[in-house]
Amino acid sequence: NGMGIARRFGKEGFSVAMISRNEEKLQKLQGELKEVGINAYYFVGDASIEDSLKNSFQKLKEKVGNTDVLIYNAARLKMRNILEERFESLVTDFKVNVAGVLTAVQEVLPTMQAKKEGTILITGGHLGIEPHKEFASLSIGKGALINLVKMLAAELTPNNIHVASVIICGIIKPEDDTVL
Repeated sequence: NGMGIARRFGKEGFSVAMISRNEEKLQKLQGELKEVGINAYYFVGDASIEDSLKNSFQKLKEKVGNTDVLIYNAARLKMRNILEERFESLVTDFKVNVAGVLTAVQEVLPTMQAKKEGTILITGGHLGIEPHKEFASLSIGKGALINLVKMLAAELTPNNIHVASVIICGIIKPEDDTVL
């Protein structure tokens, strides 16, 4: 989960900057991270709206500085059968699940390219490998993410920018990061 990732990087000495639509949740997460001595910042932004996401990254850069590691963990989770899926819903989900990734990468890429180093980690999902008809939109998005990550890696690896998708096919217990 996103908080487990934030804690892990924070324990390694990274400052953690989070972007989400839900400011109340962000405040809570920031407080939890600060309680354990992690420098944490948050910025309100919507991954389904390009300008909102870009604005959040601009504020992040102004307040925190350059991004060394980007972790994209946003996804729209809903249960809907493929035969019940609708155009607008599918498009909205795709904006968060896939297009937001590209926008986020494009926002951090100039400084990574200038430094000739960086890491971009995208949380994938088993649904990208084994789609499920009841999670149609998310399955489509996670499948597209696999291809997006491969294309980004092919472009950026020669510049010492590591791009990968992390796919955990199980449930992680938040209290100890054990995979069930």
